[in-house]
Formats: sequence, structure tokens, C-alpha cells
Amino acid sequence: MKTDIGDERVVYWWQDKPDNPHGRIVLLHGAGAPADSAWMNEVASCLCTQGWWVLRAELAYMAQRREDGRKRPPPRADRLLEEVKSLVAEVPGPDELPRILAGKSMGGRLMSMLATRTLWPQSMQKPAAVLALGYPFHPPGKPERLRTDHFADLAVPLRVVQGTRDPMGGAELVKGLTLPDTVSLDWVGQGNHDLRPLGLRKQEVWSHLHHTLVQQQPWLQARAQAQSQ
Repeated sequence: MKTDIGDERVVYWWQDKPDNPHGRIVLLHGAGAPADSAWMNEVASCLCTQGWWVLRAELAYMAQRREDGRKRPPPRADRLLEEVKSLVAEVPGPDELPRILAGKSMGGRLMSMLATRTLWPQSMQKPAAVLALGYPFHPPGKPERLRTDHFADLAVPLRVVQGTRDPMGGAELVKGLTLPDTVSLDWVGQGNHDLRPLGLRKQEVWSHLHHTLVQQQPWLQARAQAQSQ
């Protein structure tokens, strides 16, 4: 389906919808791959089989790349936040259905930045939680430039699913950080930024990703139930 979010921009939503969903998961793509990449398709399908209505849309820079074929880097995170806010405000579905924000890499970072006491619009119901799949704790090769300052201002719980050998935040670095109680981590042993463990055969990639997502279900359902009460 498509919706208008202002400035004459039409946003197209990919939807994976089960019968009687637990809630809605708004899944945002990363910096370099579109909303319907193979990885994103698999994540959406896996979450849908677990009972979640998964909705995906693309930020304008990525949608433009789809139109003209030119690869371009994303704008700075602070410049993208207004667009992300507009997308989240226009998510299809009834408001009484719990809403969880999620994203891959940059998408998870943007969702977590939006879900803070400072930036979340007072006129909107808070999400139940944020799920970050491969959080970019720092830019590649620049571990001194941490992207965690906003964690202390989170208005909802944040779950980070992280590979222990992620080049943007591996176990050695992240386990040395002091994170607030609102942030919990689930480690994928020897996983990279796509949560793929070292040495995993190609035919095993999706089944392992599915297993990783199934492990998040108790946390996701608990957050959705807490918002419904």
C-alpha cells in the first residue's frame, strides 16, 4: 500500500501480515541496502511467521536510488530523523495494536534516537520497544566516535542483537561500555554486522538468522503485552 507523508511524497509500504498479529513491527533498512533486500525480506518473513505484522518503507535517499540507479550515502542521522518521525506517524494499522520500532544497522540507530524522551512527539503514543539488529556503535574504523550518547535518554526499552565480531561494535568494545538498564544485548557468537557467524555455510545463513529472531520472541511479546495493559 502507499501513503502520503507530506511534501507530495508517496511512501510505499511492504507488509508481511499474519492472522491475529501480536503487534506491528516497523522495520527500517540500513544505510546501503533497500527495504526489500534479501536480508530484509528474510527478517520480515521470519518475524511474520512468529505472529508479527511487519511494515517496511524506504527513506527518500534510498527511494531515489531505486528510481535513478545511483548509489548515494545517506544524509546525516540528525537530518533523517524528521523523515523517520513522519514514517512512524503514518504506519498503517489500528493504534490499539502494539507498535515496536526496529531496524538494521543505521535503521536501528535512527529508531532508537527517535524513541527518546527528547525527540519522541508528545502527541504520539510511545512505541513498546526498539529492536536493533546489528547496532553501529561507531563508524567503521573509528571506535572513539561512539553513537551511544542518546541511550541515557531512551523512553522505552532497547534490545540490541549484535555479532561478537561486528566491525562497528564487537564484544570486546561493547562489553566495556556502561550502558543504561533500558538497553539489553543478545550476542550472536562470531557474528558479523549481518549477524552471520564466521564459517557458516551459505545454505545455513537464513536458518541461523531465523533461529536468532526466534530467540527474541519472549522479549518482544513481553514488551507488546506491557503496552497493551
